[in-house]
Amino acid sequence: MGYPEETLAPEERLLLHRHPHWKMLFWPAVTFILITALAGFGAGVTVRNTDGTLQSGLLLGILVVWLLIVVWRSITPLIRWKSTHFIITDRRVLIRQGVLTHTGNDIPMNRISNVQFRHGLFDRMLGTGTLIIGSASEEPLEYDDIPHVQQVHALLYHQAFDVVQNNPNNGGGFYGSSNVYP
Repeated sequence: MGYPEETLAPEERLLLHRHPHWKMLFWPAVTFILITALAGFGAGVTVRNTDGTLQSGLLLGILVVWLLIVVWRSITPLIRWKSTHFIITDRRVLIRQGVLTHTGNDIPMNRISNVQFRHGLFDRMLGTGTLIIGSASEEPLEYDDIPHVQQVHALLYHQAFDVVQNNPNNGGGFYGSSNVYP
């Protein structure tokens, strides 16, 4: 589940590749710790108070329930986090998500009309936030839990501005002189 290198065009330069912020993994980690502690406690009580076939059956049941909850509430979010990619190149913004079903969204730099970020006090303490990308023809797209969102915002804004500014077909400015987006 590494970076999807095949998504880059020839001579396209990678500027940034990030996964969502680790805060997405906080509750899965807490769940893992709690369910492991409960399973250990349950196994201890079972071993102390039962014997024979009943003990084996209860221990197997505890193991199966523990495994199901760990896969559902801890491993699945970890795989989802690892398979989510936020990528900025010199030509576009790419978002790739999914393990079994892959989804992707590409936004060419010359289509970006607005770049914003939002983060509250807790997000600022963790160094994360929401990146909002306004496209010329669509509703703004919001991407949550982007690490170092202010730096990503600055990089994306400058990259989009430079791409549009250096393109002679756009009317000379970030928004174009005729307010018609390329």
